Amino acid sequence: MAGTQVPVYALPISARPRRTWAQVVNGILFCIVFNLGCLMVNGTQFVFLLPLRLVPLNAAYKLYEAGIRYTKGAFAALLVLMCQWFAPTKLIISFEREGKGRFSDEELEKIVVRDDSGRVVELRLASKAVLIPNHQVYADWWYAWCLMYFMNTHRDVFIVLKKSLKWIPVVGWGMQNFDFIFLARSWASDRLSLSSQLSRLGRRAEKQDIPLSFLLYPEGTLVSADTRPVSKKFADKLGIPDMVHTLLPRSTGLQYSLRSLAPRIPSLQLLDLTVAYPGIPPLGYGQSYYTLRSIFFDRIPPPAIHIHIRQFDVASEVPLGDLSSTNPKVLPNGSAVEIDVPEAEKVAFEDWLRERWRDKDQLMAKYLDTGSFASQDVVEVPVQLRSQREILDAFCFFMPAMLGWTWSKIKQRAL
Repeated sequence: MAGTQVPVYALPISARPRRTWAQVVNGILFCIVFNLGCLMVNGTQFVFLLPLRLVPLNAAYKLYEAGIRYTKGAFAALLVLMCQWFAPTKLIISFEREGKGRFSDEELEKIVVRDDSGRVVELRLASKAVLIPNHQVYADWWYAWCLMYFMNTHRDVFIVLKKSLKWIPVVGWGMQNFDFIFLARSWASDRLSLSSQLSRLGRRAEKQDIPLSFLLYPEGTLVSADTRPVSKKFADKLGIPDMVHTLLPRSTGLQYSLRSLAPRIPSLQLLDLTVAYPGIPPLGYGQSYYTLRSIFFDRIPPPAIHIHIRQFDVASEVPLGDLSSTNPKVLPNGSAVEIDVPEAEKVAFEDWLRERWRDKDQLMAKYLDTGSFASQDVVEVPVQLRSQREILDAFCFFMPAMLGWTWSKIKQRAL
């Protein structure tokens, strides 16, 4: 009896058949379309939005902020469109609440919104949340942003990045305009910058009643042959067992982030995402199977991205300690941001986060054994735009069109 043929995505990239001409053409088209979309987003920011910052009027700045949110949403639509056109896949999502188990059928009906054909087009999850996924491949952030597209928070995504990335042509400039947070990887200088920027973003989200999704990877890096020994060494230093399928999380950045946001956003939620990709074997490394090039150039995406979402209310379920007893730093503009956390509260939060990661490690073991995080209440979400109209959004068509129409009306009145 012949053995079952292994699907290509389950083969290490080094063991796959040689790239075909069809894959080469797919890669060229992807580069053209994606870079065109990035240039349109970036061009819209520079040509139409940045001049508004030179106008000393509050209304002009509000228009600038609204425009930046539009371009960020356009970029999210572009990410979804690239999956739809060049690397089709779907999200398979299961839900859980800490201490309350799975959602009831009635609760799921309120979360999951479908169109007339039954396709999932929206997930009504927390609009103001910090998301903490495990980190396996460089495409993780791409699929996380796709998830936030369906959460309708894709216009208000904020990510922590290395400071050097802000100077990458086009993409780096766009990330600066998106108000992403760039850190120098020196905690002595980074902690004040992180806290002050998140405090500002939290105040703005609450005051303007707009969403906020802050994406942070507590592991700090991918699980790989290089990082696995580092995690083991860290575990040995602490005298605790290492993780098996994930890396030991570092708690400092997340703790400061939550303590900066929570006082400004009373309803803040923590979404703990456990993410798994088909085809990666136990103790295998994700980057050996999925890279941005293999996914989008070679058109070998994961057939699905499995995401298990656990939701925590930050105010009542996360041990942040007594926020009123912190030692704040007063900035020149008069705002205060926290720079010191009592040692006992650091330890309590670190222990709590480590336990969440052990839960995550067990979930990964379950997925590797069964191919699923949950046997029921699984929601399949095709990674596709909700409507054909949003293809124009992905290339920022509507902003220049709107401004052109407005300018033509002004000229007509002047005549």
